[in-house]
Amino acid sequence: MTYIVNDKCIKCKHTDCVDVCPVDCFYEGKNMLVINPDECIDCGVCEPECPVDAILSDTEDGTAEWVDINEKYSKLWPNINEKKDPLPEAEKYESEKNKFNKYFSENT
Repeated sequence: MTYIVNDKCIKCKHTDCVDVCPVDCFYEGKNMLVINPDECIDCGVCEPECPVDAILSDTEDGTAEWVDINEKYSKLWPNINEKKDPLPEAEKYESEKNKFNKYFSENT
């Protein structure tokens, strides 16, 4: 079991989760974070910290594609281990659905 970040993080990128992670397994892209599943120790402390509920256990329905996305981009993006301010437009996009196809960016 591991935790994943899904598209609710896109264009929000709150980093409250990063601040509590004991193993620094978060990685930062241009407009979202991901979790390295090989580094995640399944402690779950990050999940309740996300204000937009973008962090889920990989055992929940609909998370399989997100395991692959988190794994892929955690190998490409830089590690983040300190809390930062959310993206300026975060509040505007927090409740929007299906953000991956509209806004996802592979760039760091």
